[in-house]
Amino acid sequence: MARNAKLDRLLTLVKALSESAEGLTLDDMAAVIGANRRTAERLRDLILVHFDLEETIDDRHKRFRIPDALPSAFIQPTAAEIAALQALAEAARRSASAQAPLLESLAAKVQAGLRREVKSRMAPDLEPLVRLQRHHVPAGPMIEHAPETVAQVQGAMMAGMCLEFDYLAEGARAPGWRRVIPLGLIHGPATYLIGKIPGRDLEPVPYRLDRMSAVRVSNHPGAPAEDWDLDAWMHASFGIWREEGHEIVLRVSAEGAARARRWRFHPQQVIEEDGEELVVRFFSGGLREIAEHLFTWGGTVRIEGPEELRAMMRERLALVTRSVEE
Repeated sequence: MARNAKLDRLLTLVKALSESAEGLTLDDMAAVIGANRRTAERLRDLILVHFDLEETIDDRHKRFRIPDALPSAFIQPTAAEIAALQALAEAARRSASAQAPLLESLAAKVQAGLRREVKSRMAPDLEPLVRLQRHHVPAGPMIEHAPETVAQVQGAMMAGMCLEFDYLAEGARAPGWRRVIPLGLIHGPATYLIGKIPGRDLEPVPYRLDRMSAVRVSNHPGAPAEDWDLDAWMHASFGIWREEGHEIVLRVSAEGAARARRWRFHPQQVIEEDGEELVVRFFSGGLREIAEHLFTWGGTVRIEGPEELRAMMRERLALVTRSVEE
């Protein structure tokens, strides 16, 4: 087992060095294999004997990379990797994700690229892995996304151009024309384009892809600012809807504490121990989505703040109570 672990580290590092465009420092290499710097140095010296290892100096740090393509034996996917990709593609198809056609196409291309003898050798392992693994697809909307819409959005992103489309907003009788700078795609039960109107000091807006029609790449240039951070934008809200942020404070009872320790309410949450209870803090908008999520905790989470979230929870409770009584 120890020998296998050493070989796994070595092959992992070889793969990482060949995939890195700028090269890896010794600290980077140690992080990749989950070992200390001295172990990374020993493996680097071993790799140097068998591969052309390119060395550069960047900001007084030495970086290493394998500049040439690796032999097929090093980059050939495993049965477990192919099965994982196929399971992800199948889950995307069952949930009507906009990424389903791309994942299915990628899975087919990966298998098509395998040599016949490799496919034959892999088949006995691949069959049970594909047959006996699934991604859970929870209840949610079944929304069809036109592949050509996704392609146009991604084309505008790659070209650094604006995107033009007709958009049927919720409650509107007819679609309206839009031209936006494409700032990102967020995939989920519904896929959203995050777009910003060029030349105006307005916040980015989410647009549902299934409500977009006549989508085309514009002739007007439009690319995200260098400091645009899609992750930071997403973290400002609990879900997709945008609103003013609030300091959210939740108290988890002793009954729910064990579950809450393994739960992510928000990417930037802070969890504090308070006796047998936990206090969860984060800054976020999306009060309705937070309130509706708290229903799943069966009363083990109490809202300590803000008052706006309490009011939203009372509103959602009243609606649920009314639906049960009627």
